[in-house]
Amino acid sequence: MQAARDWRLRYGTAFVLVLALLLTMGMLGAHASTGPGVVGLKVLSNRADLISGGDALVEVTVPSGANVTGLHVDVNGRDVSSLFAVRPGGRVEGLLTGMVVGNSLVRARLVDGRGATIKISNHPQGGPVFSGPQIQPWTCMAGAVDAQCDRPPAYTYSYMSTSGGSLKAYDPKNPPSDVATTTTDTGATVPFIVRQETGSIDRDEYAIATLYDPSKPWQPWAPQAGFNHRLVITHGASCDTSYASGAAPAVTDSKALGHGYVLMSTALDNAGHNCNIITQAESLVMAKERVIEQYGELAFTIGSGCSGGSLVQQQVANAFPGLYQGITPQCSFTDAWSSAMQYVDYDMLLRYFKDPSRWDAGTTWTPVQISEVIGHPNIGNPITFTTAIPAGGDPSRSCPGLAASQVYDPTTNPKGVRCTLEDYMVNVFGRQPDGLAELPFDNAGIQYGLAGLRAGLVSPGQFVDLNTHIGSFDRNYEVQAPRYSATSTAIQRAYTSGAVDTTNNLDQVAIIDLRGPDPGAFHDVYRTYALRARLLRDHGTAANQVLWRGQVPLLGDANYVDEAIVAMDKWLTAVAADHSSLPLASKIIRDKPDSVGPRCTNGAGTDLPAAVCDETVQSYGTPRIAADMPLADDTLKCNLKPMVRANYPVSFTDDQWSRLQKAFPGGVCDYGQPGVGRHGAIPWMNYSNGPGTGHPMGPAPVSKAS
Repeated sequence: MQAARDWRLRYGTAFVLVLALLLTMGMLGAHASTGPGVVGLKVLSNRADLISGGDALVEVTVPSGANVTGLHVDVNGRDVSSLFAVRPGGRVEGLLTGMVVGNSLVRARLVDGRGATIKISNHPQGGPVFSGPQIQPWTCMAGAVDAQCDRPPAYTYSYMSTSGGSLKAYDPKNPPSDVATTTTDTGATVPFIVRQETGSIDRDEYAIATLYDPSKPWQPWAPQAGFNHRLVITHGASCDTSYASGAAPAVTDSKALGHGYVLMSTALDNAGHNCNIITQAESLVMAKERVIEQYGELAFTIGSGCSGGSLVQQQVANAFPGLYQGITPQCSFTDAWSSAMQYVDYDMLLRYFKDPSRWDAGTTWTPVQISEVIGHPNIGNPITFTTAIPAGGDPSRSCPGLAASQVYDPTTNPKGVRCTLEDYMVNVFGRQPDGLAELPFDNAGIQYGLAGLRAGLVSPGQFVDLNTHIGSFDRNYEVQAPRYSATSTAIQRAYTSGAVDTTNNLDQVAIIDLRGPDPGAFHDVYRTYALRARLLRDHGTAANQVLWRGQVPLLGDANYVDEAIVAMDKWLTAVAADHSSLPLASKIIRDKPDSVGPRCTNGAGTDLPAAVCDETVQSYGTPRIAADMPLADDTLKCNLKPMVRANYPVSFTDDQWSRLQKAFPGGVCDYGQPGVGRHGAIPWMNYSNGPGTGHPMGPAPVSKAS
């Protein structure tokens, strides 16, 4: 926990933007100081034990009044003193390069003998850093120079024309005459030229874009004026498991770029390409390090993205606090694994409802009764969800990046790749004794259709028929009669890893949730309120989550993405300016500007009374919420209680009651108790030791006097 707290403090505190050169390279008598008599070393680009790619931006902090002429710095005895100097702003900084994979001891020493050391752990550019053994097989993108998919970064330029429109290709050797200018949030007016960098990190593509004048220099301690020292991470959609490198999500939002933001993404933060929370976070940590080392330090980081992009923001922000300071989830999903409960329930229910041969004789279902069971008025919602999103529990489905001959088949290829999300996340969940990945799914005790039974819309006979026939899926995603009961190990690891976002750390993040009506396209409104319910349960308040609603289905408003980034910037700037002793979570709530309050619009920027959105942006539910699960929607496995006939507002025949007792041999869900094993994510887990061996990283390495 202390490691996460240190991380939050370091990245949650905005550094002052230096707009003028306060010192020249020759003014060596004035510099950032560490206090009386103390020399220190700070790794600025990442935790010192999470460095990757051989580079690290490092600061030497020296006592006030000390003379740094003759400062000596070495890495494992290799003299790197020439890389360090007093930079604009008075800080002694250098960019270390070429570090070996593994541990390096960095030493700094003044001529008077005072010095410091710090251990830096460098990891390969192709990873892993903390995610553990990498998925195999894996196919690299064209241009890779080794099996880790490494490739030199490539740079392209674009520009905004004075005639407007979208960004156009820009040739630095033959610059066009119609380049527009833009004024950033920090007041700098610069040519509207954008440089995009693409390369490979963690075996997959990253992309970084920023305002960039190719005729001028850029150093991390002296960036160009167009950089506002804010980072926006863009994200992809969906949820899937790929076995090959892919393209990073777009970083070409011209409005955000024009404000001076650096935009960054990685293919692994695209949940439709990689739905594994650990590799999502790892790729972002590595790419964020790249941004700082090449472009400069960051005041704060803001997330942006819809659907699977919201999923990544919310689950990673909770499990790796400090990676983001603010997030702007749109058409949001809380996380992958609690959302998977709805998906799998939908899939099981569809198989039941579509196959009358599974029903008892005389049983029929109307659309109204089906909607009572699924918890949604549009009975097409399960169809759109299970059609648009692949079945992540099916080991033999078509698998992205793999030929059909490589994929598991119980008959023809029993040793093939099992293309399930639990196998993809085996480092998190570990393996059962039979070698299969632990599966944190459970539907034992779920009384499907209970709300409809109580309301008199589902008959006792239908309730019995449904719950005695629905069953569950086995490990090969085939329907089986018994309900599936997850092991306590699987459940515990789902919560510990943050794969289920219980929001225990999410109070440390400012949230603007962007939401439109739910037309039955599976981006259900309830998820916004499920996250709010989790915040209220864990922290007693959800004041760090602001709701922006609008009339555009799913999205809310066509303008919300860019407006939310700017509003979040104002919010985080106010938090950074608060130097009180209050905890960060309290500052986020107290310092929220009045201009960043709840919104309701017509979908095109015109504000409307909140009552309009109360009417149109309606929240429904899920099959489990319709079976009594609380709105928080994060109980993977319920505690069970004995069935009591008198607790039902209907009369069951003796035969019906006997069948229910057989369907629920251990009892039914008791949602008056917390879910089995439910607890918060442990921040910054490390899975380097292999499947199921996750452990907290512990405190980051710090400088020691020498």
